[in-house]
Amino acid sequence: MHSATLTTLDLVESVMADGMTLTKALSGVREEVPHMLGVPAEYGLLVEAEAAAQIVEAASLPVGSPFGPAIGQGLARIEEQPIEEQEQFVRTAARRYALTTPPRPRSVPALLPPARTPGRAR
Repeated sequence: MHSATLTTLDLVESVMADGMTLTKALSGVREEVPHMLGVPAEYGLLVEAEAAAQIVEAASLPVGSPFGPAIGQGLARIEEQPIEEQEQFVRTAARRYALTTPPRPRSVPALLPPARTPGRAR
C-alpha cells in the first residue's frame, strides 16, 4: 500500500493545483489509482482512506479508527481552510509518509549453496 498511498497523495496534490478541493480530489483520485497501479477497483477506497488519514494527521487533527468518524470530521475541518493550506497538508502528508513508512520488502533471490571444489576427500 506504500506505493499506492504515495501515488494517491501525489495525484491529489496535482489535481488540487488545478483548483479542485481536497475531498473532490480524493474522490476523483480513488477511481484513477487502481487503473494506474493495475489493482482491483475495490482497492481504490482503501487507498483513498489511507491517504485521507495521512492528510488529517498532517493537519494535526485526530485520526482515530479508520472506520470511525474522525477522518471525515478532520477532512471537513481541512476543507474550511484556504486551498493553499489544504495543499500544504497534502504535501506534508506525502513527505511524512515517504519518510516514515518502510517500502514493501522486495523478494530476495535464494542464495545458492557454495559450489564444491574438487579436492581431497577426508
